[in-house]
Amino acid sequence: MTTTQTSTTRPTTAQPTPTRPTPTTLPALDVQLDRLLALGLADLAGVPEAELRSTVAAVVGDEGIGASDVPGADDPLLLAIHPDLVPARALAPLLERAGRPGFVVVDWTDLEDFRTVPDVELPDRALYVVRGADRGDDLRGASPEEALAELTGRGRTPLTLHEGIGWLMQDPSRLEPNHCFMCLATRKPRPRGAFDARTPALWISGGTGRDGVERRGAPKVGWCWWRNRHTWLGFASATGRG
Repeated sequence: MTTTQTSTTRPTTAQPTPTRPTPTTLPALDVQLDRLLALGLADLAGVPEAELRSTVAAVVGDEGIGASDVPGADDPLLLAIHPDLVPARALAPLLERAGRPGFVVVDWTDLEDFRTVPDVELPDRALYVVRGADRGDDLRGASPEEALAELTGRGRTPLTLHEGIGWLMQDPSRLEPNHCFMCLATRKPRPRGAFDARTPALWISGGTGRDGVERRGAPKVGWCWWRNRHTWLGFASATGRG
């Protein structure tokens, strides 16, 4: 992983410095769906728009919410994309920042082998709702291993990579210099229940190395090590899914 942002490559005994979470505001679910369709989700998935609209209508009915209801900042509702609908690699270019599209780091050749971890159960729908998404700024400086334990203790569930990408598709402002985040619910399985040490993260390219100067400022889909700490990476999580 190549980055120009300051990081710590070896665990230390330092504890995360608490920060006040940035309030999250998302538009109504029907507006979020329109956004996804405008970005070409139906074509990427090979699914008619009408089918995706029917899926969202079912979600709205089951959740007892209005498609046009605007959620509050304390309990935002994110319309998430199921990993089986479109691969993360295909979604990355739909991200945009500073006029530049998102991309997957060139050395992540096995991204398709990463899966939702067994402890996280996703709704059996192409599109579903994630409640209470938060960037996890107060956990910056923790390792993924430490952050997962803390999130679990708080009764929160980590976001998948698809959920993190989908969040930025709806609200690009969630990605800021020194305020980026990891998605701990997506990992690559190893034999006997272990996982690959690489852990998905979303941050901003510095335009160096193999990224290329033309990608400076672009959203970057990459990975960091499971036991490393970074002062600029939070850990995105939610209160639940439906």
